[in-house]
Amino acid sequence: MRLRYLLVVCLSFLWTTCPAFGDDEPLPGTKPLDWTGDLASKMVDGVDTFLLRKIERSAAGREKHWNRDTSSPERYSASIEPNRKRLAHIIGARDPRVPSDGPELAGTPSRPALIAKGDGFEVFTVHWPAFGDVTGEGLLLVPTKGKPAADVVAIPDADQTPEQIVGLAPGVARESQFARRLAESRCRVLVPVLIDRRMEKRQGRANLTSREFLYRSAFELGRHLIGYEVQKVLAAVDWFVKDAGKNDAQVGVFGYGEGGLLALYAAALDPRIDATCVSGYLDDRRKGWQQPIDRNVFALLDEFGDAEIASMVLPRALIIEASKGPELTLPSEGGAPAKLESPPLEDVRREVARVQSFAVGAFASQLELVETPKGAGPFGSAPALERFLSRLGVHHSPEKSSEHLAPNGAAPEVVQPLPDARARQASQMHEIDRHSQALLARCAYVRQDFMAKLDTKTPEAYAKTVEEYRDIFANEVVGRFDDPFLPANPRTRKVYDEEKYTGYEVVLDVFPDVFAYGVLLVPKDIKEGEKRPVVVCQHGLEGRPQDVADPKVKSPYYHQFANRLTEQGFVTFSPQNPYIFKDRFRTLQRKSNPLKKTLFSTIVPQHQQITDWLKTLPYVDAARIGFYGLSYGGKSAMRIPPLVKNYALSICSADFNEWVWKNATTEPRTTMSYVWTPEYEIFEFDLGSTFNYAEMAALIAPRPFMVERGHFDGVAPDETVGYEFAKVRFHYEAKLGLKDMCEIEWFVGPHEIHGVGTFEFLHKHLNWPKK
Repeated sequence: MRLRYLLVVCLSFLWTTCPAFGDDEPLPGTKPLDWTGDLASKMVDGVDTFLLRKIERSAAGREKHWNRDTSSPERYSASIEPNRKRLAHIIGARDPRVPSDGPELAGTPSRPALIAKGDGFEVFTVHWPAFGDVTGEGLLLVPTKGKPAADVVAIPDADQTPEQIVGLAPGVARESQFARRLAESRCRVLVPVLIDRRMEKRQGRANLTSREFLYRSAFELGRHLIGYEVQKVLAAVDWFVKDAGKNDAQVGVFGYGEGGLLALYAAALDPRIDATCVSGYLDDRRKGWQQPIDRNVFALLDEFGDAEIASMVLPRALIIEASKGPELTLPSEGGAPAKLESPPLEDVRREVARVQSFAVGAFASQLELVETPKGAGPFGSAPALERFLSRLGVHHSPEKSSEHLAPNGAAPEVVQPLPDARARQASQMHEIDRHSQALLARCAYVRQDFMAKLDTKTPEAYAKTVEEYRDIFANEVVGRFDDPFLPANPRTRKVYDEEKYTGYEVVLDVFPDVFAYGVLLVPKDIKEGEKRPVVVCQHGLEGRPQDVADPKVKSPYYHQFANRLTEQGFVTFSPQNPYIFKDRFRTLQRKSNPLKKTLFSTIVPQHQQITDWLKTLPYVDAARIGFYGLSYGGKSAMRIPPLVKNYALSICSADFNEWVWKNATTEPRTTMSYVWTPEYEIFEFDLGSTFNYAEMAALIAPRPFMVERGHFDGVAPDETVGYEFAKVRFHYEAKLGLKDMCEIEWFVGPHEIHGVGTFEFLHKHLNWPKK
């Protein structure tokens, strides 16, 4: 099968880059197409350029989301509350935290929780409730000489253990063991475990970091590993504040690398945090698409860069330490390729300057930048710790009130065996995964509540309320560019001259650097003045228009369905969608997401331009344009027609199923889950709470909709296809009273175009007689 697929790919590439014959005259009324080379590759490059330009300009558009009132600390905090809520939403910090009396000692009679003793403090293994049944786990450092001067959450990088920054395990230099140094300075310090970046083949398939593995399900369900870990930090803050009683709690967070990210976000969200130090993290977030995908936050750059988030910490104390950050390269072995580099000092300085430019007035004095040598020195430096402790009002001894940081002491004495770091990591991963899977089990009810305002009582009520949901789908899920369309400026060339039809390659401008491209097949028997229906025939993953429309390509998946439909008298158009060239297109999704966009933010305008142009052709009936796509083209069939009203119907082949389940389940026996596969771009933020395939089909209604399903298609089992389709049929027939407008064809076969019931469906609903 793989050999056949490679043969098809090679043949389609040859036919794409070499015109079928020398006669390349254009379609009447269009300009000649004289482009050479691989047009699909040119398309992907153009979209890439377009997105990079959008990212570069993203900061300029953020001010519309802000209404800062700097007249007083209280008014400032109130004025940025909507921004806090939005940040919490996009990082998935949504689940209520569990009230508790604080951490519990994690010990047994034979293995006490007290594991080490340091210079003026003791170290305990602890865990604490966070949200749902998820707990935080780590070390608690408690001063032994009097009452703690302050409470601090010290957050290591993802690839550091709590023991390393306390000085109990090798791996972190003595001068950077900031949790230990804070405890030596009379702070009570809680050090949480973070999910690490250890790579592993999941179910023997995609090689993913632990963080990406958990990110995938959470993202689909409107949650995020960032939000989960921020909630663990804030649960610790809950305890600190509760434990202080009527006294004013002095609370700080200090984080490095991934811990710096969490410290920044936690402080931005929670005004109870008095002082924050962010080390080895603050940077120009416009290059975030290159970093590990577990840092991918949908819509982040639409409203926030690091400077905007830092501004939410003010007027409380914020210390930025420019230090050498974590550095790593992640390979493309099923997971998202990535590179993590130290933030360049100039970028850190620019980001700090941006914070100061946000009219924060007197608040600016609360922001300090501590530069290690060349901005690349060791993290947790004495100057950064000194400034942090000063802001918390901590003095390491009453006799030396001008000194805040205690002398650098010795490593604590280990008195009990240290925790099993691997077992602890596995336990923390299991809890987070279990929480996401519980959300998955409940999310159908969440969507039911979400769709409750869709009024099906009358066609008029439905037309009005469904439009509101289409707007939500366009703006909050798919993402919509507001750019005006360029004139289509159609360029064409003849590439096929068959007995029954003529074929043309077509290029249409959409946005600057973005164009639509595809193959138009026109029957030769169209009479003057006659109007024909059109079927847009969409290829799947790594496909090309030639796979479906070239008379010489014999694909085992597409079976020349565009050619066959044209021979039946339909005009067909086979677009090139940009999901081709593996990582090249998958990084388009990475670049789109921070802009509050997806791949389909570009694909939908391409199809709008295509169908608008098709409507201008003299032999096309503008009211009879249908969409029919296989695999990723079936995925397209669920997302494009809801937003392109030129489509009169939609057929989803070899893709329709319980989509959220397929993306989010980690049940080991479910081999078709995307959690285990290389499609790292496939996950769409918060579909679990909004639009599964039944809800997307409701956006297509009242137009006809059909599913084509092979029993041996590995996309999903029959039962999940049937489960999701039952909701669609109930919506069409029971709620809307639309008989014979919604169909499914089951056939004995694999992942392929069957072309039997679907062809009948097209003839019927596009009103074209069979030949």
